[in-house]
Amino acid sequence: MFESAELGHKVDKKTFKTEVPKLRAELLDVQYDMLQKKEFPVVILISGVDGSGKGETINLLYSWMDPRHISTLAFAAPSDEERSRPYMWRYWRALPPKGKVGIFAGSWYSQPITDRITGQMRRSELDERLDDINRFEAMLVNEGALVLKFWFHLSKDGQKKRLKALEKNPNTAWRVTKESYDRLKTYNKLQSVAGHVLRISNTAHAPWIIVEGTDDEYRSLTVGRIVLDAMKRRLQQEGRRQVPVAPPILHAIDSKNVLSSLDLKQKLLKKDYESQLAKYQSRLAELVRDPRFAKRSLVLVFEGSDAAGKGGTIRRIGAALDARQYQIVPIAAPTEEERAQPYLWRFWRHLPRTGRATIFDRSWYGRVLVERVEGFCTEADWLRAYAEINDFEHQMVESGAIVVKFWLQISADEQLRRFKERQDTEFKRFKITDEDWRNREKWDDYVSAVCDMVDRTSTGLAPWTLVEANDKNFARVKVLRTVCERLEEALKDDDGKYGDK
Repeated sequence: MFESAELGHKVDKKTFKTEVPKLRAELLDVQYDMLQKKEFPVVILISGVDGSGKGETINLLYSWMDPRHISTLAFAAPSDEERSRPYMWRYWRALPPKGKVGIFAGSWYSQPITDRITGQMRRSELDERLDDINRFEAMLVNEGALVLKFWFHLSKDGQKKRLKALEKNPNTAWRVTKESYDRLKTYNKLQSVAGHVLRISNTAHAPWIIVEGTDDEYRSLTVGRIVLDAMKRRLQQEGRRQVPVAPPILHAIDSKNVLSSLDLKQKLLKKDYESQLAKYQSRLAELVRDPRFAKRSLVLVFEGSDAAGKGGTIRRIGAALDARQYQIVPIAAPTEEERAQPYLWRFWRHLPRTGRATIFDRSWYGRVLVERVEGFCTEADWLRAYAEINDFEHQMVESGAIVVKFWLQISADEQLRRFKERQDTEFKRFKITDEDWRNREKWDDYVSAVCDMVDRTSTGLAPWTLVEANDKNFARVKVLRTVCERLEEALKDDDGKYGDK
C-alpha cells in the first residue's frame, strides 16, 4: 500500500517557487467561491508517521488560503467530559459549517490506531470502530461535505533521518521528543496497523490519499493541488453526492400496523393514577440518585401525534428529577447555524454527560416524520436517516447512555376533540396553530411514516415504547413506569459490568 510513497518523489525549489503563486491565487479564488455559496464544508484529515510534515503542511495551507475561514482541530487524549460521552462526540462538535474548511490534525483514526498498537484494542474491536467511522464519513458526504483524507508516509530510514534533521535545527528541535523515538521503535507495527486501517476505510466516497513526506516541496505542492482540484470539482458538481445506505421501504399488503393494533381505550381512574404517579415518581427520584447512575446517563426521546400530551408527560418526569441534573431540549425548525451543519449536529451537542439526563421534546426523528411527509428533504435523505439514527443511538448506548424512546398515540377523533378544546380555552390557544390543522389532513401519511420509523429504528439497544395516550393518566403512568424499568434493568446489569471500576 505504501510502495508508491517510497520512490523518492521530489520537486526542485525553482519549480516550487514558480508554481506556488499560481496555486495560492487559485486556492483563494475557490475558497471565496465556496464561502459565498455556502453549499458544503471541506473536512481535511492530516495523518501519518512522525516527522512526515503534517504540521508544516497545515501551516502552509493557512498561509496559502484565508485563515479566517479555516479551523484546525488537534486532539490529544480525551478529557473527562469527552470520556463521558460517545467516542465521536468531540469530533462531531468540531465539524466546520458549510462554506468553511476544517483541518483535523489527528482525527477519529488516531486513537484506534494507537490503541491497537499498544494492545488496548483487539482486531475485532478495531474493525467495529472502522465500520462506525465508514458510516460516519458516508453520512458527512451525504450531507454535502467534501472529505479529504491524507496519510503522510516515510520509510523507517526516512523517518529516522527526518527526526535527526529536525533535531539539529534550533527552530524545529522542540518538535522531536522522547516519544518520537519511542514511536520509531514501533514503526513496523504502525505500518501493519495503519495499512489495515487505510484498507478498511478507503471508501469510494472518502478515499485515502497517501503522500510521500520526504521532500517538503513535493509534499506541499501535491497536497495543495489535490485540495484545489477537489474543491473545484465539488463546486462544479450539481447537487450532493449520494452514498446508498438503506434499502427501500416495503409495505404490508393488509392494513394492519403497529399503531392500528394499539388499544386506545385503556384508562386509569384518578385515584389509581395519583397513587401510581407518586409511586413511580418516587422510584425515579431514587434511581437517578443511585451511585451506579453516576457512571451512566439518561436520554429520553418524546415523539407523538399533535396534542398527544408530550408536554404534560415530560413535566411529570421533571417533577421527579433535580433541576440541576437534567435539561429539556425542545426541537423546532433548525436555525441558520444548524442548517450549516450535518442534520444530527444540533442533537449531538445536547447529549448529557454521565450522571445527567436530557429530555428531547421531539428529536432527530423529525427527518423521517415531518421532513419526510412535508417534503422538506429528499427521499434519499430520509431513507438513509434510519441507518444514521441507529448508529447515533448505538454510540450513545456504547458510551453508557440509557436511551428510552416514546411514541404517544391518540385517535383522530381524540385529537380533534383536544384541538377544539385548545381553540376554545384562552390559556391553551398558544398550543394550537394552523400547522396543526394542516397536519391532520395528512394523518394517513404520518401513520405510514411512524410505522416505518418503528420498524427500522426499534432496536435491541434502543427500542420504541408505543404509548396509548387517549387517556392522559394512563399514558403518563406508562411512561414513568417504563423509564423506571429501563433504569432498573440497566443499573442491575451494571453491577457486574462496572463493579470493579
